[in-house]
Amino acid sequence: MSALDDGVARLPGAGPRLAESLEKLGIRTIRDLLFHLPSRYQDRTRLTPLGALRLQQETVVEGIVETSQVHFGRRRALLCRLVDDTGALTLRFFYFNRAQQQRLEPGRRLRCFGEVRRGPQSLEMVHPEVQVIDDARPDATPLDGALTPIYPTTDGLHQARLRKLTTAALDALGRADEPADAIDALIAQHFHGGAKLPTLATALRYVHRPPPGIDLDLLWQGQLPAQQRLAIEELLAHQLTLRQLRQHARQRIAAPLPPPRALRAGLLRAFGFALTGAQQRVVREIDADLAKPVPMLRLLQGDVGAGKTAVAALTAASALSAGRQVALMAPTELLVEQHGRTLSTWFGGLDVEVLVVTGRLGAGGRRSARALLAEDRPRLVVGTHALFQDDVVYANLGLVIVDEQHRFGVNQRLALLEKGACAAHRPHQLIMTATPIPRTLAMTAYADLDVSMLDELPPNRQPVRTSVLPESRRDDIVARIAEACASGRQAYWVCPLIEESEHLDSQAATDTAAVLAQALPHVKVGLVHGRMPEREKDLTMQQFARGAIELLVATTVIEVGVDVPNASLMVIENAERLGLSQLHQLRGRVGRGRTQSDCVLLYKSPLADTARHRLQTMRETSDGFVIAERDLELRGPGEVLGTRQTGIAEFRIADLTRDRRLLPTVQQVADHVLATAPTLAEQLIARWTVHRAEFAKV
Repeated sequence: MSALDDGVARLPGAGPRLAESLEKLGIRTIRDLLFHLPSRYQDRTRLTPLGALRLQQETVVEGIVETSQVHFGRRRALLCRLVDDTGALTLRFFYFNRAQQQRLEPGRRLRCFGEVRRGPQSLEMVHPEVQVIDDARPDATPLDGALTPIYPTTDGLHQARLRKLTTAALDALGRADEPADAIDALIAQHFHGGAKLPTLATALRYVHRPPPGIDLDLLWQGQLPAQQRLAIEELLAHQLTLRQLRQHARQRIAAPLPPPRALRAGLLRAFGFALTGAQQRVVREIDADLAKPVPMLRLLQGDVGAGKTAVAALTAASALSAGRQVALMAPTELLVEQHGRTLSTWFGGLDVEVLVVTGRLGAGGRRSARALLAEDRPRLVVGTHALFQDDVVYANLGLVIVDEQHRFGVNQRLALLEKGACAAHRPHQLIMTATPIPRTLAMTAYADLDVSMLDELPPNRQPVRTSVLPESRRDDIVARIAEACASGRQAYWVCPLIEESEHLDSQAATDTAAVLAQALPHVKVGLVHGRMPEREKDLTMQQFARGAIELLVATTVIEVGVDVPNASLMVIENAERLGLSQLHQLRGRVGRGRTQSDCVLLYKSPLADTARHRLQTMRETSDGFVIAERDLELRGPGEVLGTRQTGIAEFRIADLTRDRRLLPTVQQVADHVLATAPTLAEQLIARWTVHRAEFAKV
């Protein structure tokens, strides 16, 4: 056993108490600490002239205090004007005492480190770190000789302590009699330019303590050879983890489910529409999975309106016809009710019972639902998280369908899957999303799943025309709503997201509905927001679906699951505040019929660059996969996948946007390692994954 596998408590200055803090970060051994990489760096190696400062730059400056005085405004503050030969900077302190005032008096030479911000009159640093420089002995306070690493940390574990510990760990790495790392040879053999990359030990030293004089632009971009060496290994460990999970799942037993010709034929008649070529292809892929005695693990991607629910119904028919139960989980009660109505209509004449289970069933309703699910007979149940409560027991769960998967926490999806774990057979899984996942992410976060794509819209669907208008054109939009409703069409008005406050969002929707009702006296206006009782919300939605309401004012609660083919106009107010994925989902609420539909994005000036880019993307394309790629570039993988809370797709040094070119080779090498060197695979996984494997089971 290597010394690097010793507990961190063996390091100088690290006792049991510190080891407890480190364990919160998944750090137990010296090796774990070496793989706890800096998330960023501070450059304290050079001075920046005051005249060359840039906003949001973290830097070291030096100058003479020209003035120092207490300013009494809304908040008392000590303001010091620092000058050098090139310019000036204000230092602002809200918390100070008399001794600090004297330390910062005019004439003193100061060296400061902090972030440059825009102040009322000039550039500022707020509460910078300050050193007083002795003019007689300027060399007594030298600048740092290397970049300062900043590590992910936890309460009570300060950066200075982490840096001291990693220095000790790097010393241990230098003394360790480690065998030549087999991954070094693997990377040199399989990756373009891999032979020129540093060894693992060299790369670790480099990223923990970047030497002076390196190309800082390459460092910030993650393009230095040491960073790329570690990124390749981390991506490889991630792929191996998911491939192991896939192998593990394929060792389970599931009941083969042959295609049910009679029930399928009845469903196709009930649909009242012909399947698209993409739907037929996906159904064939699913049928091939279900015919095997191993659990299906398939992700179904489809843009808004591509027909995922019909595919889910045809898949459910296979399990139902074989005498098994099917559970379909959706994230909101609104969507559950809609799925319940749709599936009941399709299955209604085919002697298949559709049971709807939500959190607002009364005690009697819950008891009745539990009793029905405990019966060993085929039944399709649709519900929210109520489907996996502890007191819900399935007699014979054969298929789990998860809709809008990114809206569920990983533990919720696991809990439903575990409901079928006690039986002799594991349930098959179909995971659906209307939020297209970029190919880069599908190759990483869902490498343990087979992926099907509905990349074709039904023939009656027309692309929605999208226009981007300033808020000053609001009256013109109100006139367009009046015209649309007068011609028998319906419209949505989505209210602004003010801040992370459901109360304020709901109030904004209420106020907007009142203003629009006054401006449009001949239009029936309805209102839906998150704070309404579920029954009232559902009633309003049903009235809108029937046409009794012509204009629906809503918060983003309608983002998922509302299907009203007669609605042909969507207005999104303050559209600059919403993300690309959310805007695309909202736009998908219109254009569901044969009439040309429009989406108007109203914005408030001035627009930030990111917001302008989002709105321009929405105007240029209606392709959900193009939008998803741009969303990935803007927001990062954790946000796009909805997995930030789980650790999946959160990498320490790899970056899925930057490193996407590596992924095809990473996948090939992962297959090679699993087939030829399973021990090496275990070693890699242990280095990088730290308790993440259990989350990827779904």
